[in-house]
Amino acid sequence: MPVPDFIVELRRAIGHAPLWLPGVTAVTIHEHKVLLVKRSDNGAWTAVTGIVEPGENPADCAVREVLEETGVQVQAVRLAWVKVGQPTVHANGDHAQYLDHIFRMNWLSGEPYAADDESTEARWFDLDELPPMTANMRRRIEVGAADEERTLFDSSRGDELAPRAP
Repeated sequence: MPVPDFIVELRRAIGHAPLWLPGVTAVTIHEHKVLLVKRSDNGAWTAVTGIVEPGENPADCAVREVLEETGVQVQAVRLAWVKVGQPTVHANGDHAQYLDHIFRMNWLSGEPYAADDESTEARWFDLDELPPMTANMRRRIEVGAADEERTLFDSSRGDELAPRAP
């Protein structure tokens, strides 16, 4: 996965020390199907994910990431969930933790394909027939695909969700 330039610069200064980073998960829905990519680094099927660039609006990041990774034009219609991820150690030894903004995205145009080297496939899956994936990713897709008007926020304990009106 390409590392954004701003993270490369930060890593020069702090090495492998933990970084707190804003991220997005774009749950793109079209005709009861969800757009998924098969990641090139681990072969997992996931919704499109990415790191928010400095000064970038998270919703704009979600739109950008979907276009860059799948060639599909989308619109962010709802912030579905704000979630703190578990601390992560990447293969190169870098430590990070992500504040994930899970967005409900609507398809506007385009047919999906693996548009960059971050994935080997991109395609639609029926919401009732998802491929094998982590429980965490399945939950992000469920929350993002739900026809809700509220945004979920992690509780202070981190395991439970506390619903709040947007």
